[in-house]
Parts: sequence; C-alpha cells; structure tokens
Amino acid sequence: MERTMTVEERIRRAEEIYERRKRNEGLTVVHDEKDKKEKHEKKDIKLLRKMIIQLMVCICIYLVIYTIQNKQYIFSEDFINKVNEIISYDIDFKKLYEDIKHYIMGIFHKENENQDSNEGQNQNETDEANVTENMEMNNGIGGAVEQSTEGSEQVEENQSLSQEEQDILNVKNTTGFIKPVEGTISSVYGYRDTATGTVPKNHTGTDIAAVTGTKIKSATDGQVVLASEEGDYGKHIKVQIGEVSIIYAHCNSLYVKEGDMVTQGQEIAEVGSTGNSTGPHLHFEIRISERTVDPQKILEL
Repeated sequence: MERTMTVEERIRRAEEIYERRKRNEGLTVVHDEKDKKEKHEKKDIKLLRKMIIQLMVCICIYLVIYTIQNKQYIFSEDFINKVNEIISYDIDFKKLYEDIKHYIMGIFHKENENQDSNEGQNQNETDEANVTENMEMNNGIGGAVEQSTEGSEQVEENQSLSQEEQDILNVKNTTGFIKPVEGTISSVYGYRDTATGTVPKNHTGTDIAAVTGTKIKSATDGQVVLASEEGDYGKHIKVQIGEVSIIYAHCNSLYVKEGDMVTQGQEIAEVGSTGNSTGPHLHFEIRISERTVDPQKILEL
C-alpha cells in the first residue's frame, strides 16, 4: 500500500520543488544574459570591421584624387628618371649588413670605452708625464719626436680632406689601374644634362665610346663577383679587389663568369650597347666600399 505523506512532508516537498524551479529560472536568466553579451560583442566587431573597410575605401579614393591632381609630377620625366635610377642602383645587401653590424658594435665599444676612461685616467696622466720627461731629456733630438710630428700632421691633413678625396686617395694607394679600352670619352662622371628620359642624370661612371666588339681588358687584378645580363647595365661584370670594385657595363659579350680570377690586362669582355644604352660604349665604374668615385681622377682614360 502507498504510504500516506504527512503535512510536514508535503510542505517540505513543495519547498524543494519551489527551490529547484527557482534555480532553473536563475540559470536561464544567466544564459540569456551571456547570449545577449556575445551578440553585442559580435555586433561591435562587425561595426568595427565595416568602419575599417570604409576608412580604407576613403584612403584609396583620396590617393586616386591626389594622383590625378598631381599627375604632371608623378608621371613627369624627372620623376620617372629618379625611380629608374633607384631601381637600377646595385645594392650590395651583404655589405650593407656588415656596415650596420660594425656601426652597432662601434656603439657598444664606445660605451665600454667611456666606462673604462675614468679608470684609465690616472694611468694616462702618468704616461703623459713619462713622455714629457723623455722629450726633455732628449732635448727634442732624434727621429722619434720628428716622426710623431709628421704622423700628426698626416692625420690632420687626412681629416681635412672630403670623403670623395679620401676615397680617391685610398683607391690610388691600394690599387693599380690600366686603361680598360681604347676609345673616346662620351660621358663623364657626375651630373649630366641628358637628352633622353631613360638615361639617368647622375652618372656613376665614365663612358668610353668604341666600336662594337672592341676587346675590354681588366684594369686590375681581382675576382669576378658578378657576371649578369639583367638590368639597365645590360651585360656587365663586377670585379672585386679588396674594398675596391670595378664595373664594366653595356658589353656585347662576356668572356668570364662569376667566381673567375682575372689578371690585369686580361681580355674579359667586348664593347657593346646592351641594357639602357644609346650607342656602343663601355661604362667604366670604380667604387670603394660601394661609394662611386670619378675614374678620370684615378687613371688616364
């Protein structure tokens, strides 16, 4: 037989049912609030994405309008020449990396030297006193003092030179040159007023006009680090000797390849008119640490 529930049990059972229903209603409210929050966040993301797209469209429209308004400059001959000049410039990324690394290391060395300068100040004062005493004992007689004076004068003289003058002096002191080809100078180093828009105004070498097929001799010893047929230089060779590099450009044909060792006077190519050229000639270019110098200040052409 089914047991009959007392009044107290019925009340307790009703209270349990009420509490259980209340908890379920609370959970439902929490879930509803969470769903509303997620929907609101998604709506904010959509609005942000829409705003970014509209902003990008506005920027594109502005750039198009700006280009149209300034088309005379953007599509001008001078602007195109500058772009071509930048594109045609031969950048040695390995050398650039080494320069940046040396510069950063130099900063650290300089900081270390500043930290050590205070510690070595007393030692420097002692050394200076000893040098002064020795000079007084010798009464200025002998080659040591004279050589020191000559060295300081030489340093001061080098410091007074411009970067270009220092580069030319370093090239002359480290490398011997011969004339690479017989011909006529058709364009000198530096700024030039060109008749065509394809020829850069800043000329980085010296052009020697000659008949197509004329043999080109290596002006120095060195290693061929580049032999290419691409770019405005057309068929060209780059020979490296220490910090100095020599470029022979616009050739008709190349006799050497990358990695070859060449000797001074060796025939390495033929005069041509390949690449961005207006006629058969040799573009002869000299660089030191990737800075160009005037070849006519190095040798007679």
